[in-house]
Amino acid sequence: MLGKIILSTLFAGLLAGLILAGIQYVRLTPLIQAAEVYETPETEAIAEANKPCVETMPGMKMCSDDGRPSWKPEEGWQRTISTTTASLLAGAGFAIMMVGVSMLLNIPITMQNSFVWGVCGFIAVALAPSVGLPPELPGMAAADLYTRQIWWVATIAATSAALYMWLFAKNYWWQFAAAIIAIAPQLFAPINTAKSESNLPASLAAEFASSSLAANLIMWLAISFFVAVALEKYQKDIAAL
Repeated sequence: MLGKIILSTLFAGLLAGLILAGIQYVRLTPLIQAAEVYETPETEAIAEANKPCVETMPGMKMCSDDGRPSWKPEEGWQRTISTTTASLLAGAGFAIMMVGVSMLLNIPITMQNSFVWGVCGFIAVALAPSVGLPPELPGMAAADLYTRQIWWVATIAATSAALYMWLFAKNYWWQFAAAIIAIAPQLFAPINTAKSESNLPASLAAEFASSSLAANLIMWLAISFFVAVALEKYQKDIAAL
């Protein structure tokens, strides 16, 4: 039975990832390609100093550890397959994570509360981290990669805890503590100290940030909905685990 639950969750996540891949192809990839025109030697050097990275999807990069240039997909089918694969893996991974949290807290994901699950996932994993680390386009200077990764994970953990405390607060003091926990990571967001000149239009960066957040919101709502549908007949079995 556990195997069926996992497979159903993975299938739900892959469906949500497919939706994200479509949005990526239609809306986000053209913005990334437009920004690549504005890359300068200075910004490329800063990116190289932070280890060679390949942008797989908004906010996510793959980097090599040995200092050698990472493989980078060519324009066309290679780039489409790369971003689609990353979107599918993200959808499946986040779906498994959502169901795992649901089982840990003993709060089932149903059609009645799937919207709340989706919004909470979006706030914790996408919205809160974007306050300190907005989605980046090529040509934008950024803080040290590992510092950003550590902060990203810490922010997700703190925001998730704050959301749980807020939703199940016993009194106003719990809500106050939740607000403090949610705000605290933003005070330590990585600061970019690198000096670089970029011709990237601010309007393009803003459009990419807003589009990325919208894409993430749609993905999380799709994950929660598909998971609720896929696991509807397994709710009693999940409760018994």
